Amino acid sequence: MQGDESAGEIAALRARVAALESEASRRTPPKHRMKSLLSALLIIIGCVLAPLGIVASWTSSIVGNTDRYVSTVAPLASDPDVQAAAANRVTAALMEHLDLATLLEDVAPEQRPLLQKALGKLGSSLEGAVSSFVKEKAQDVIASDQFETIWTNANRTIHASLVKALTGSGDGAVEIKNDAVTVDLAPVIEQVKQRLVDAGMGVAARIPEIHTDFTVVQSNDIGRVKTGFRLLEILGLWLPIIAVLLVAAGVLLSAHRRRILVTAALAVAFSVAVLGLGLTVFRTVYLNALPDTVSQAAAGSVYDAMIRLLRTTIRMVVVLGIVIALAAWLSGPGKYATAARQIWHSGIVATRATADRMGLRTGPVGPFIRRHRAWFTWGLVAIAVIVYVLWSYPTGWVVLGLALALLFALAVTDFLAEDTSAPVDGTDKKTPSPHPS
Repeated sequence: MQGDESAGEIAALRARVAALESEASRRTPPKHRMKSLLSALLIIIGCVLAPLGIVASWTSSIVGNTDRYVSTVAPLASDPDVQAAAANRVTAALMEHLDLATLLEDVAPEQRPLLQKALGKLGSSLEGAVSSFVKEKAQDVIASDQFETIWTNANRTIHASLVKALTGSGDGAVEIKNDAVTVDLAPVIEQVKQRLVDAGMGVAARIPEIHTDFTVVQSNDIGRVKTGFRLLEILGLWLPIIAVLLVAAGVLLSAHRRRILVTAALAVAFSVAVLGLGLTVFRTVYLNALPDTVSQAAAGSVYDAMIRLLRTTIRMVVVLGIVIALAAWLSGPGKYATAARQIWHSGIVATRATADRMGLRTGPVGPFIRRHRAWFTWGLVAIAVIVYVLWSYPTGWVVLGLALALLFALAVTDFLAEDTSAPVDGTDKKTPSPHPS
C-alpha cells in the first residue's frame, strides 16, 4: 500500500511539473521567439554584409593608398606572362612602322655589317628576322631593372588617373577606352627604339612617337563596374564596421550567447569563404570572356595581383572566425570542452609540480596573479585584440600567431597562479578553469 501511495505521489508530482512547464512555455515563447528571430535576422544580414565589407575595404585601400596600390602592381613588372605580353605588344607596334623593303638601304654603310650579322643569326626571312630582332630588344628592355623602375614610377604617377578611370571620369596614362582599362607603353617603345639604333638599325630613329595600349582590365560591363567601384569606395570604411556590429548585436540578443557566438563566427567565416570561391570562379569566366587580342596569361597575372590583398583579407577573416568559434566553444560547459580544459589544467599542474621539485619558486608573484587571475586573463585578451586592430593589413598567419601567443601567455599565467601548496585529496576542491567561461 505504501509503495502504491509513493508511486501515486510521484506520478502526481510529475504531472504537476509537466503542467507548470506547459504553462511556462505558453507564457514566455512570444517574447523569446521575437528576440530569437531578431537575433537570427541581424546575424544573417551581418553575414551577407561581411563579404561586401571586405570588398569595400579592399576597394578603399586600392583607391586611397598610393603606396598600397604600387606595392600591389609592382611585382607585375617581373611577371613572365606580363613581360611576354608587353614585349609582343611593343614588337607589333614597332613592326607597323618599319619599312622592311628599304630597311637595309637606309642603314648607314658602316652600320650594315653589324645589322646584317644580327639579322643573319635570326633566320632567312627578312620580316621574321627583323621581327625577332625587334622582339629581342623589347624583351631586353622589359626584363631589365630599368623597366621595373619605369613601371613602378609610372604606376605611382598614374594612380590618380587610375582612380579617375575606374570611377568613370578623367583621363591620363590610364583610361577607360573600348570597355578596357589600358596603360600606354610609349615610354617602353622609346627605350626599345634606342636599343635598336644602338644595335645598328638606324632607321628606327626615324620612327615617330608611338602610343600603344597594354590592357589591364577588359570587360563589356565596365560601366556597371565603375558605378559599383565608386559605391564600394564610399562604403569602404563603414560597411565592415556595420557588418561586425550587426553580428555582435545578434549574439547579444540571443538567449544562448555562447552557442550563437560559435554559430555566428562560423557563419561569417563560411560567407567570406564563399566570396573567395566566387573570386576563383569569376577569374575563369573573366579570362574566357577576353578578346583574342588580350593575352589570357598576362590578364590572369594582373587579376591575381590586383586581388592578392583581397584574398589575404578573406583568409584572415576565415581564420579569425574559426579562432573565435573555437575559443567560445572551449570556454563553454560542453562535455568535450570541459574535458579539454581539464587536460589543459592537468598539464599545467604537472609542469608546475615538476618546476617546484626542481626548486623553481614563483615567490610573491604566484599569489598575486592567483588573486587577480581574471584581470590578467581579460587583460591578455584585450592586448591581443588591440594588437590585431592596430595591425596594418593583418593576414591569416597574423591571426593564428596572435592566437597562439595568447594561448602561451594564458599558459604562463596559469602556471604562475597554480597553488601547489594546497592539499590534493582526490576530489580536487580547487580546480580553476584556465579560461573565463
